[in-house]
Amino acid sequence: MGRVVLVTGVSRDVGGRFARRIAADPGVDRVIGVDVTPPRSDLGAVSFIRADIRNPVIAKVIAGQEVDTVVHMSVHAAPEPGAPVSRTTMKDHNVIGSMQLLAACQKAPGLERLVVKSSTAVYGSTSRDPAMFTEDMGAKRLPRSGYAKDVLEVEGYVRGFARRRPDVAVTMVRAANTVGERVSTPLTDYFRLPVVPTVLGYDARLQFLHEEDLLGVLHHATLGGVHGTFNVAGDGVLMLSQAVRRLGKPSVPVPTFAFSGVSNLTRQAGVRGLSGELTGLLTFGRGVDTVRMRSVLGFEPTYSTAAAFAEFARSVAPSPVPNPWGPVRRAPAPAAVGTTTGDDRG
Repeated sequence: MGRVVLVTGVSRDVGGRFARRIAADPGVDRVIGVDVTPPRSDLGAVSFIRADIRNPVIAKVIAGQEVDTVVHMSVHAAPEPGAPVSRTTMKDHNVIGSMQLLAACQKAPGLERLVVKSSTAVYGSTSRDPAMFTEDMGAKRLPRSGYAKDVLEVEGYVRGFARRRPDVAVTMVRAANTVGERVSTPLTDYFRLPVVPTVLGYDARLQFLHEEDLLGVLHHATLGGVHGTFNVAGDGVLMLSQAVRRLGKPSVPVPTFAFSGVSNLTRQAGVRGLSGELTGLLTFGRGVDTVRMRSVLGFEPTYSTAAAFAEFARSVAPSPVPNPWGPVRRAPAPAAVGTTTGDDRG
């Protein structure tokens, strides 16, 4: 008998793709996808159950389906494009939903593994940050609101669950900013703007994770059952200025004090919140150490940070606004595997 896996958040693209991928693995017997709304795409062999993880009924789903592995992918940075969901509703879904799911997992005697998709956003972005955050470090300034605060709270509940259920292998995947043709997040929305605003006087260091590597590490963690928290990112870093040049788009440096006005304009242009936490990332950047990802989790990303962003850049429509610096040569497709220092001399 193979594993019986329950995946939350399957109505979103990445959740649905992961559910289909893990269902095709010969080591998995059944996959149950759970979400509050039906998925728009076909889930194939995945059994879909319409359920809200904020409702205690999720415990009946886990028990009734004899689930031994739960993959929690339902903590989101922003609502889907066009969805009229308030920040309060998002927080309720992220935090209260995770609490209810963990309570249900605690009552499930047959549960063996829990995989939680987290984010490097828990480290924040400040001028006091180290060059690279390890998993044992905390944020220099704790987030007071937004997605980062949600993720921080969820991680706290997950650690509490791990203490109460030491028999369950709990894997927390702190994923760097994910990019790809099908990825839609506040950061990818920002890069898709016709003119990219930057913070005057700063050039943030950024790390990226290709969407296929995100699916790959979750797949690996689901079958591996390795206990622990792991930073996951492509090798190397890119400066924000390098990323913008590789997109071939004009940029406009904006003083820090004027960024709130830019936020209002970008929201009208379709960016789902150039929030304080995103502004912090675009100002100070963030770097994470991935040694534990390789040495303990045993995962190696296929794409480096530069390669992941190059793939994303090729999917971004050119800007209708002329670049004042002239045409920009797009970076050639780099080798999928390898390390990059982020050096950009073109």
